[in-house]
Amino acid sequence: MEKITVMLVDDHQVMRKGLRLVLEDKGDIEVIAEASTGEEAIDLIDRISMDVVIMDLSLPGLNGIEAIKKIKALKPEQRVLALTMHEDSVFLEKVLSAGGNGFVLKRVADVELITAIKAVNRGEVYVDTSFQRYLITRAMKPEGQGKSRGSVDLTPREKEILQHVALGYSNQEIAEKLIISVKTVENHKTRIKDKLEITSRSKLVRYAMEQGLI
Repeated sequence: MEKITVMLVDDHQVMRKGLRLVLEDKGDIEVIAEASTGEEAIDLIDRISMDVVIMDLSLPGLNGIEAIKKIKALKPEQRVLALTMHEDSVFLEKVLSAGGNGFVLKRVADVELITAIKAVNRGEVYVDTSFQRYLITRAMKPEGQGKSRGSVDLTPREKEILQHVALGYSNQEIAEKLIISVKTVENHKTRIKDKLEITSRSKLVRYAMEQGLI
């Protein structure tokens, strides 16, 4: 039986190691490449042929969604499956809009991921089962309903903070990346929420995606 060849793209080595063990335990999937950044993945795509790319979304530098877009531009026939901790439907929408072939949550990676890989390899679009109700609701929504909130005048720094929040980084991680204090990050987040009149993180993520910040 011919094995399905995959590349793992995740910035956490421990995660990649765990995924490799899970996938190769069944015997019909083979991990032939690994990458820790979107840039590395694109470079490998240009040099190695594989059936499915398993792409994390929260990557340093080029994030997973932008990496999917670039991979599809470079090799349109390449099948890409997003594997993420983000459970907000806006991430699903963004992955599909970028040309992704599937979307699976990391918390079910031990079982559903294998099913997803096989489906995507067959040329199907696979979406995590927890999003089935959302997809049905979305399909039945009247056209024009749920238009996005207009753009608000955020400062460049506020946009930068919002971008990192939407990508799932903690206050401490944002502070380290931007070389500012955690308190400064918290103050920026408070001002962003006040300007947007948004209190929940999921709505902040949706706004960031609507505005093209991620």
